[in-house]
Amino acid sequence: MAHKEQRRKKTLPLLLAALTLAGAGLWWGNYTLSVEEYAFSSSRLPPGWDGGRLVVLSDLHGRRFGRDNRRLAAAVEAAHPDVIALVGDFVDEWTDPAYLRPLLERLTALAPCYFVSGNHEWAAGKMQETAALLADCGVTWLHNGFVTLQRGGDSLLLAGIDDPNGYADQKTPQQVAREVRDAAPEGFWLLLAHRNNLFESEYAALGADLTLSGHGHGGLWRLPFTDGLLGSGGTLLPSYTNGFYTCRGAEVFVSRGLGGMVRLFNRPEVAVLTLRRA
Repeated sequence: MAHKEQRRKKTLPLLLAALTLAGAGLWWGNYTLSVEEYAFSSSRLPPGWDGGRLVVLSDLHGRRFGRDNRRLAAAVEAAHPDVIALVGDFVDEWTDPAYLRPLLERLTALAPCYFVSGNHEWAAGKMQETAALLADCGVTWLHNGFVTLQRGGDSLLLAGIDDPNGYADQKTPQQVAREVRDAAPEGFWLLLAHRNNLFESEYAALGADLTLSGHGHGGLWRLPFTDGLLGSGGTLLPSYTNGFYTCRGAEVFVSRGLGGMVRLFNRPEVAVLTLRRA
């Protein structure tokens, strides 16, 4: 009995230490931001946009990084962006869009902000409320449309397509792409489109110089030699979850996102893309 009591006394502190370390690891992996620098080079990039910086944020899902997301806003500010792209799923079934107001007000004070919807804003029935908040905070919702962005005396086009969960009669991605080509037949253009898993089957054929997506949450659990364990819809060992990919000559950048389910070896990402003229 004495030996059992001694083992119990030794085991309990070890168990508590292990639980403490596991909890700290989960907090670190889910609530500390990883600011990742990337570069995208293209000979088609207008000279004035050489060195332009885009911050890409996606899939916040109600998560907060500090009070009113101040740590997230500070990380974006430190990146000195020219443009901030918000690539969907900032609101879901369990969040009130109002939580975004302090963050959006800080972001729009830093740089022009552009939003495309994700599947959850529509599935939650909160897209109209979210749209009103975006407009009130000065964020442009690229509602199956595009804008012209100026830098250094040169322009490029930024287009955005709504998630397939949106209105049944909304423009198709192909219609949006045609409108972009009609406006600037030889122009360099970027496309915001939430769903990474539609790039290979649909978005790669649209003709954008670079598509920016989210949705995949980095595969949630990033195991060695994989693109993550779980993809959208519960897909095992998904692809198109983190960074750059090429398909039939088209390129996509996929953000790992910020929130969602429990992450493992997959910290929330603030992606910073520097555009380079090749």
